[in-house]
Amino acid sequence: MGRIHDEEHFEEYISSYLVESNEYDLLSSAEFDKERGIFPDIVVSFVKETQPKKWNKLETAYKGNARKRFLQDLTSAMENRGTLELLRHGLRTTGTTIYLAAFKPNTGLNPEIEKRYKSNHLGVTSQFYYSATDPNKSIDLALSLNGIPVATAELKNAMTDQTIEDAKIQYKTDRDPGEPVLKFKRGALVHFAVDTHEVEYTTELAGEDTHFLPFNRGHENGAGNPPHESGHRTAYLWEDIWAKDSWMDIIQRFMHIDEEEIQKDGVTVETDETMIFPRYHQLDCVRKLVADAKAHGAGEDYLIQHSTGSGKSKSIAWLVHRLTSLHDDDDEAVFDGVVVVTDRTVLDKQLRNTIYELDHKTGVVEAIKGEHGSKSEELAEALEAGKPVIITTLQTFPYVIEHTQGLPERDYAVVVDEAHSSQTGEMAKEMKEILSGKDVSEDDDWEDLLAKSAESRGQQSNLSFFAFTATPKGKTLESFGHTPEDGDKPEPFHLYSMRQAIEEGFILDVLQHYTTYDTFYGLAKAIEEDPQVPQKKAVKAVSRFLKLHPHNIAQKVKIIIEHFREHTQHKIGGKAKAMVVTSSRVHAVRYKNAIDDYIEENDYDLGALVAFSGTVEDDGFEYTEDGMNPEGVTQSNLTNEFDTQEYQILVVADKYQTGFDQPLLHTMYVDKKLSGVQAVQTLGRLNRTHPGKEDTFVLDFQNDREDIYNAFQPFYEKTTVEETTDPQHIYQLEAELDGFQIYTKQEVDQFAEAFFSPKNKGTEQAHAKLESHIQPARDRFKVADVEKQDNFRSKLRSFLRLYKFQSQVVNYSDTQLEKLYTFGRFLYKELPRDPNESRVEFNDELALQYYRLEKAEEGNIELDASGGEVQSPTETGTGSQEDEEVELSTIVEKINEQLGTDFTEADQLFLDQLKEDALEDDHLRRSAQVNSKENFALEFDDTLTEMFIDRMDQNQELFAKFMDNEEVQEAITKHLRREVYQESQTANS
Repeated sequence: MGRIHDEEHFEEYISSYLVESNEYDLLSSAEFDKERGIFPDIVVSFVKETQPKKWNKLETAYKGNARKRFLQDLTSAMENRGTLELLRHGLRTTGTTIYLAAFKPNTGLNPEIEKRYKSNHLGVTSQFYYSATDPNKSIDLALSLNGIPVATAELKNAMTDQTIEDAKIQYKTDRDPGEPVLKFKRGALVHFAVDTHEVEYTTELAGEDTHFLPFNRGHENGAGNPPHESGHRTAYLWEDIWAKDSWMDIIQRFMHIDEEEIQKDGVTVETDETMIFPRYHQLDCVRKLVADAKAHGAGEDYLIQHSTGSGKSKSIAWLVHRLTSLHDDDDEAVFDGVVVVTDRTVLDKQLRNTIYELDHKTGVVEAIKGEHGSKSEELAEALEAGKPVIITTLQTFPYVIEHTQGLPERDYAVVVDEAHSSQTGEMAKEMKEILSGKDVSEDDDWEDLLAKSAESRGQQSNLSFFAFTATPKGKTLESFGHTPEDGDKPEPFHLYSMRQAIEEGFILDVLQHYTTYDTFYGLAKAIEEDPQVPQKKAVKAVSRFLKLHPHNIAQKVKIIIEHFREHTQHKIGGKAKAMVVTSSRVHAVRYKNAIDDYIEENDYDLGALVAFSGTVEDDGFEYTEDGMNPEGVTQSNLTNEFDTQEYQILVVADKYQTGFDQPLLHTMYVDKKLSGVQAVQTLGRLNRTHPGKEDTFVLDFQNDREDIYNAFQPFYEKTTVEETTDPQHIYQLEAELDGFQIYTKQEVDQFAEAFFSPKNKGTEQAHAKLESHIQPARDRFKVADVEKQDNFRSKLRSFLRLYKFQSQVVNYSDTQLEKLYTFGRFLYKELPRDPNESRVEFNDELALQYYRLEKAEEGNIELDASGGEVQSPTETGTGSQEDEEVELSTIVEKINEQLGTDFTEADQLFLDQLKEDALEDDHLRRSAQVNSKENFALEFDDTLTEMFIDRMDQNQELFAKFMDNEEVQEAITKHLRREVYQESQTANS
């Protein structure tokens, strides 16, 4: 075709390609009826050609005026029902349904439908004059199906200094959405802005409010498109996407109307409709998964690494719809049913709506909710009944064993939402047992069942897993990833990276504005004696003491609230919200109380909520989430209440850090150690986009920038595993466990025979028999020395953990390993607890002597465009080391050194002198003896400042810290005030 230098040639190039290579007809604008918004001759000829009997019926009904009346009925229906609905489900008129398009059938069993499909007329019009009001208005390109426009495109060529942005402006400012062919639902289904480098689209023209989405393939795991041999990076659009089979498939199986109810005070006031067109990665992912499943049948595993912002719910809905009707080349159904495993209730509604929109069928989706009996019974019944789509949570699966004796031989697709949290451990193994039908049968003896148990841990020939996750862990990659022919490490089957999602604007970069704080403490031993304490546990206890110290929390609350008021509150049009992430439920309780107190003290117009599970005991009081939140805010409606303007801050402890979708969340205050997937998921709560939301902010008291970089880097682009599983690790652990001589092979064999024997299932005698085979090992363990106990316990824990994972990756089918695993699970529960596991707590034994909180670093944490690796569990286990006993004073010294306090002995001496000055002040001493702490503070605090000024020459550095740093001033004042008050009281008594 030669090189293209301008727009006109660009149009000709594309339209010529569609005609010559993709079975399109070239249609002239002259054939277009601008008032009706269709090519009437093409529409009528398609109906006559494919449905002659129905057309004859129209001729009879309308007495020779069929064409006019048919076109009237059609344009009226387009106004009322929309183009997509009519194309997919036909036009009802004169008691019959006239089809306006013929779609490819799921099987080749009906040659008549195949013939009708080949009769479709795809049309392309270059320089499309569309306007019913202005004859000079034209769009560069229009695509039609049987005379009904389905797409328009504005084309720009970079060589003429025109880009995709110019095309988008044209649609926004010079294309009237009221024109029949441009009207939402009634006109063309989608509008493309195209240049030689990029493609974007919109499904609704709305003037300046028109919103375009990228439709690019992605390049080097980021946005944009790779080079193309034609010289046009966007050639895939007309060569692949608009190809007849592809384009018809999109209209038939992907495009649909989404309805969202707009509620006010719990009442639906209106319904917002959106025309859904798949983004490129969604279309590509679903098609590749379907093609692979069709080619290979059941028994395959697929890992889909799609970032937050990828539209996973839609991708899953389209995939499930396709899998329910997928047939192989022999026209046999590939799957008998699809099980969707998810914790997101929104997926239930989306699946129902999508499938109804596409097929106009109800009753296809069965959600397991426990409304008619238990969830396990409902699930068992749904599986037995062969429901096409079943939605459930993984937690339901183990209970099904109680209600069903196995399923007929059926093939299942299991679609897992967020695979890393749902698809590991025993429940996955038990789900495989249920769905594979490998449950108890009358002819099975215990050895058959043992072999089936071992086999069920590996890949199942009748189960295909489709696992969606944004942050795959190492074990997920090994369980579900695929290893390329030229590679040695498993990787995702399909990727839409965090980097691409950020670059395409579907999520915000939460690392763009990241500020870390350093906290410096000084501790003192507040008791005369110096008790011996276990070193490791004491260090943890001191850390808890510091985290929960009222002064620590009060200082951080002050920073949080003042930062929120100054920097966050005005964001997103004054609607911005913040989350405070705490390290424990007690931590959350104290934060919520401190925040409420600070807001009340300063009379700020702010509202805070807290979220934690269960009941928390702290300082003699019991706290619950419902009890701490304002009246009317309950666990069930907390997210809705937080969405209102009444509340701006949410304090959380292990809740709402995954799966919580609040686009108004702008700032996060982190006071919890985060790493790996947990860091990505927690901080990911901020990344949702919202009109007016231009950025996010993180203020982190606990983690340094390197920690956060290391957490995010593996998931920024394609994730791979650092080291693949070595199958021999499990045999090494087995040998080491045998070497302890805590159990005998005979005891393991006898336990396995009793456990797997069908006649022993569920009886008290069976339980007693299992106990009898465990007891000898338990007794030997109890008389072993402490070091041997620790090492055995640790090795057994490692064996159980590693076998549980590796047996899903490596197909051992090893009954001896399965015996030891089953025996070990029961034995581990029976082992006496480690007497040294008691928790160390400090309260009165320690005092906070110094405290300083300062900003460390701020700005962007920039990730590398190089992908990253995650680890799989490959450890062979190590024995726990004995916790050395040391003096409490030693712990204090180590903690002070670790926390980096930079106060000196000279500073301490100076403060001691100030304390003595205060105690020698008769007026202050009497004030302390006759006043409450609060009233004494009013007098003491002012006097202390004067004392500092009097002694400033003796320690100018500490004087400067005291005068310039509010945190230092408050910490010193509080410390000295308490010391003077207590000693004055003691002297008085």
